[in-house]
Amino acid sequence: MIKTSVGLLGLLLTFVYAQDTSIQQQDVNALLWKINEPLQLSKMRSLVDNFEPLIETSLYIDEGRSVEVLLQYIADGNTLKKKSYFSLFNNQHREEALMLFEVLLKCQNWDPCIRNNLVYFREVLNEGVFVYSLYITLVHNPLTKGIILPPLYEVTPHMFTNSEVIYKAYSHKMMQTPGKFNMTFTGSQKNPEQRVAYFGEDIGMNVHHVSWHMDFPFWWKDSYGYNLDRKGELFFWVHHQLTVRFDAERFSNNLNRVDELYWDKPIYEGFAPHTVYKYGGEFPARPDNTNFEDVDGVAKIRDLKIWETRIRDAIAHGYVIGKDGSIIDILNDRGIDILGNLIESSEYSVNPYYYGALHNTAHIVLGRQGDPHGKFKQPPGVMEHFETATRDPAFFRLHKYMDNIFKEFKNRFPPYTKEDFSYDGIELLDVSLDGTLETFFEDFEFSLINAVDDTPEVEDVPLTAVIKRLNHRPFSYKLRVKNDNDRREVAFVRMYLCPDGNMNGALLDIDERRWGCIEMEKYWMDLEPGITTGVRSNTESTVTVPDPPSFETLVEMTNAAVDAGAEDFGKVNYVRNCGIPDRLLLPKGSKSGLNFTLMVFLSNAYKETAIKFGSTQWYHYGGTHAHCGLHGLPYPDKRPMGFPFDRPVPDWRVFTGLKTFKMVPVKVYHKSDD
Repeated sequence: MIKTSVGLLGLLLTFVYAQDTSIQQQDVNALLWKINEPLQLSKMRSLVDNFEPLIETSLYIDEGRSVEVLLQYIADGNTLKKKSYFSLFNNQHREEALMLFEVLLKCQNWDPCIRNNLVYFREVLNEGVFVYSLYITLVHNPLTKGIILPPLYEVTPHMFTNSEVIYKAYSHKMMQTPGKFNMTFTGSQKNPEQRVAYFGEDIGMNVHHVSWHMDFPFWWKDSYGYNLDRKGELFFWVHHQLTVRFDAERFSNNLNRVDELYWDKPIYEGFAPHTVYKYGGEFPARPDNTNFEDVDGVAKIRDLKIWETRIRDAIAHGYVIGKDGSIIDILNDRGIDILGNLIESSEYSVNPYYYGALHNTAHIVLGRQGDPHGKFKQPPGVMEHFETATRDPAFFRLHKYMDNIFKEFKNRFPPYTKEDFSYDGIELLDVSLDGTLETFFEDFEFSLINAVDDTPEVEDVPLTAVIKRLNHRPFSYKLRVKNDNDRREVAFVRMYLCPDGNMNGALLDIDERRWGCIEMEKYWMDLEPGITTGVRSNTESTVTVPDPPSFETLVEMTNAAVDAGAEDFGKVNYVRNCGIPDRLLLPKGSKSGLNFTLMVFLSNAYKETAIKFGSTQWYHYGGTHAHCGLHGLPYPDKRPMGFPFDRPVPDWRVFTGLKTFKMVPVKVYHKSDD
């Protein structure tokens, strides 16, 4: 139960400046609270009136050059107006957000430089520009390490909540009546896609998607501080996993796998998002059987086809052409990274002019199909925001289309041989599960207090939304491993949940199964000489993250820490936003049990780990490195993502004869309320 209270502003008012994590967190909480309203804290308001960003240039590494550029941009009247929508896919909007990001990146300290600039520019810049700049600063700036990002669905609720709920919240606010509103998924039972809307519209999934693109933004340059290791390969792998997870949800609901998108065929599935911008009107809908049209000022459909042809030609030839005309070989382990950067495309693309920006442009084109020529001056569609993109079934069709291009590339490589899997002296004796793999739907309640406007005359009242979300019962893996060597070993443990059959129960062929495997876990396991028994809980998965603390909980914890003079606010089981929600680790399954095979593979971590050895337990990083890497560090696994199923598998006997591999038949059950 969320107790959104009138006194929460009072909690925010306990404001003390110091140079520690709890104070930084308190600053962030205050800056994001009621983001569409003027700052309500007197100490921060005084900074707005008295702080001049260029008064002390020694605060900046670049002596104030970045802030000077932003101030001139503002003086020239080029900024996006406040109380209007922001889209990262809009070049001008993005440029403005990155100007503020660069100012904050050049700061030498939090207090006063980052904090004071945030306070100052919050009152000057567009709200969406500010929120995005602040979040990417908290993710990437080493000075902000340890700060927890408040959940976006409580900072900008309009992007995650149905318009019907928003309208009810406004009504209750005006009548000063507390409200708890049930939120439904879009569509009706007449639309088969409504059966899986719980997945694409899951607010935790929405946060994961936008957070991954904050951790690995397409605009990132190494001059910002570090290299995003294997960013292109991660782009492939993360979206591949979203696609195969969506397919598993479809199997669970008697639907066939999602089909890829075709530029020459209609978009069969329409979509009515039932979502409204805070400012700018309703998100546009798209009717069934929409034929693709060129989008004025963005791209022609033929451009997308040309880029696709050039990418497929590169795969066929085994090389891409660099900006300078050089030949760059891609038939190697690095090739998937090069290809991912091309397809997205990111600043890491070796030739964006020639290969285009297939992914980013396709998002805009799909988002504009309701008004491709701007005749009705509609705002951006859901595909033009990472927060809302997965709500549209066309998102998964788009990524299935790109996934098939990646698969075409992966199929250029020969199958692995048993020599590729050798791990002398190690035998995986047994794999078992403790607990039934069972899913269920539960209610989740979150605050809408930041969705409605404030006036001095009308006080806040508790307003919350309640939505059904998928969860599962706890379970754990138990591994028994024999180490015949006379020394301690460390094994890389890889786990996949692979579908056995389709919606009708018909068995999938070997290629369909290996490409449809869901990554469940990737971690390191200590192996002393002899037999080791290891137990791994589902909550420890390096693929998933727990729920973030609510905004109100975060405020209360932070203020308690500040009042106690603590530098941080105690142990919080939450590190980063990037990661699939813990709840969605398992697909829904079925009442009678949906058949999967748990595949577990051990390999030599000493040979395959990219992180340098340290004096402590160097391999126990935890977190969500499987899909989100480690900030500023190499991706910890040297092997290709998806190994050993990323290449064609001619016969399962390649694996079944290995001492380090096990296949365990399992069923995933769903407990219904019916």
